[in-house]
Amino acid sequence: MDISQYLEIFIEESKEHLQSLNESLLELEKNSENVELINEVFRVAHTLKGMAATMGYKRMQKLTHDMENVLSEIRNGNIKVQSELLDILFQCLDALEQYVDSIVESGSEGENDYTSIIEKLNRILEGENEQEIAATSNDTTSNAINNNIDQEVDSNKRKHLLIPFTDFENSAIAKAYKDHYKVYGITIYISKSCVLKSARAFIVFRTLEKLGQVIKSYPSVQDIEDEKFDDNFSAFIITKESDNKIKNELSSIAEVVEVLTDEIIISVEEEPATEEPKKESKQKVKPKVKDNANQNKNAKGTSKPKTNRTVRVDIERLDTLMNLVSELIIIKNGLETIELKNTSQNFNEQIEYLERITTNLHDAVMKVRMVPIERVFNRFPRLIRDLARKLNKNIELHMSGEETELDRTVIDEIGDPLVHLLRNAGDHGLETPDVRIKAGKDATGNIDLKAYQDGNNVIIEVNDDGYGIDVNKIKSKAISKGTISADQADNMSDQEIINLLFKPSFSTAEQISDVSGRGVGLDVVKTKIEALGGDIEVKTEVGKGSKFIIRLPLTLAIIQALMVKLGSEKYAIPLNTIQNIEDVHISKIKYIQNEEVINLRGHVIPIIRLHEKLDITQEDTEKESLTVVIVNKGEKQAGIVVDSLIGQQEIVIKTLGKYLANIKLIAGATILGDGEVALILDINSLV
Repeated sequence: MDISQYLEIFIEESKEHLQSLNESLLELEKNSENVELINEVFRVAHTLKGMAATMGYKRMQKLTHDMENVLSEIRNGNIKVQSELLDILFQCLDALEQYVDSIVESGSEGENDYTSIIEKLNRILEGENEQEIAATSNDTTSNAINNNIDQEVDSNKRKHLLIPFTDFENSAIAKAYKDHYKVYGITIYISKSCVLKSARAFIVFRTLEKLGQVIKSYPSVQDIEDEKFDDNFSAFIITKESDNKIKNELSSIAEVVEVLTDEIIISVEEEPATEEPKKESKQKVKPKVKDNANQNKNAKGTSKPKTNRTVRVDIERLDTLMNLVSELIIIKNGLETIELKNTSQNFNEQIEYLERITTNLHDAVMKVRMVPIERVFNRFPRLIRDLARKLNKNIELHMSGEETELDRTVIDEIGDPLVHLLRNAGDHGLETPDVRIKAGKDATGNIDLKAYQDGNNVIIEVNDDGYGIDVNKIKSKAISKGTISADQADNMSDQEIINLLFKPSFSTAEQISDVSGRGVGLDVVKTKIEALGGDIEVKTEVGKGSKFIIRLPLTLAIIQALMVKLGSEKYAIPLNTIQNIEDVHISKIKYIQNEEVINLRGHVIPIIRLHEKLDITQEDTEKESLTVVIVNKGEKQAGIVVDSLIGQQEIVIKTLGKYLANIKLIAGATILGDGEVALILDINSLV
């Protein structure tokens, strides 16, 4: 029986069952006598076991079977539900998630039997004390909270792995040598305290692409994006730069603790004219033995199931889409039947009809892409529960707005920044119970996570009622690190001081925490959010708490934009970033520290001359007044000088492709009605 056709259904349903178990066990911790809840947990675990058995995943079946035995004893009243017992059951869920992740990656559940967890379950059945069992170490690695202790890499103890190249990669390397390029294998080690590893890896690859052409990575790019690697990964690059320059460039990136480079020398022989299988060349580069089997499997062209690019859609939305497509066909038929003579009236009517349908079609397709943010939020109660137990704090998470919808592309990317902000709030935002009581607060700290729609944006707020951020502490730390001078500090507002937290590697923590550090990695959070076209700001009050506010666009596919003209070129400015448009007389332009500014109704706003930024030839005639588009990024404002305005237009965003991906001031491109290409300005970078 071929079960591969059921693989995607199995993965989707397994993820749903695991999420259901997480939520039910969290509820069970609050209400341990709820018989219906205990029965529900048992039923879900039993279903999961049956699914794993049907698909032939023996290790997964074994673990869920032993877990089911313990749940059966709880259901029969022989075992009492305690936090220590739930800790062990949560370890089981982490292990099951590892199995599912492995199945998504390779179609196989992997080789890990999680014997220590199974042993703990059996010891519970034998009547041993749960507290002693829970205190013993476990071998599951999915709970990142327990795995963030920083350590330097001992280069003398590394084991290097042979990574196979495909024929295509071999020919690319051979051509590189022929053209007098060098090929390096590079292994990058990231600090174990790094929270957003995939975002840090993105910065590494962006730096590598400036130095040459990356031809291979290990693990794969998809795995690195999904954070399916430990504290290191490897890349192969074709370049003319020296290995020292590569090392220096990569080592300057925050949270990169070590970089290894080896020049790759491969002799490529002429291929014999036989049908024998081609041998793969191998080269030492990557210190990670356990994934060798999977790497070899993937190198030979084994396709892995693509399950993370799907969206579940309400059938009513698909019906709406189908009806609109049907109407398009009616319009097409109507246009075909219009006679060439005396057609202007009918033609205009059909065009108006077409315009209405395309607008509705756009809305319908947008709704198909939209996913409730609940998909991201629903994993956070478990994260806060584990965090509270690890830090010995009382923490309550209050969530609202889970039904708020966001584009699927944004949903996939926003999870990691939110994890970091929540852990920051729990670790360094909230005080310990005794400190809170002395300050006249409730012993239980509160974290509010809410989402809501605001025009064409979705706002996500992470708010804690902890100590808040001490501006003076940030100021003194910034001066001591040389980030700013004492004179600069005196002239900076409190908000500008707080924004220093988003500088790379800036932290006010007195000691390194294995959970988080207020400021550590916030630069990566900011980079990731801005890459999605959003922005982040902080509001804080000492003694009252902090609030991180994230603004994200509803969609990354189609936006409203203001089309402007610069010289002979057209540019698009996203409408949601525009505050207003002003006609400014040149006499109103003043200078502060040799920078142009205008005073607009009591607000000093810096002027950005796009001609200079984008290297566009300006008309010789000096105008008496300038057209200035006032844009905002959070609370910051700037005035962009343009030659003229074309008008508002709905545009489809197209990416520039990997060769032009590093151009900071441009967010993408769009194709206009006449076939001309217009670039979309990245307002975040400009401001």
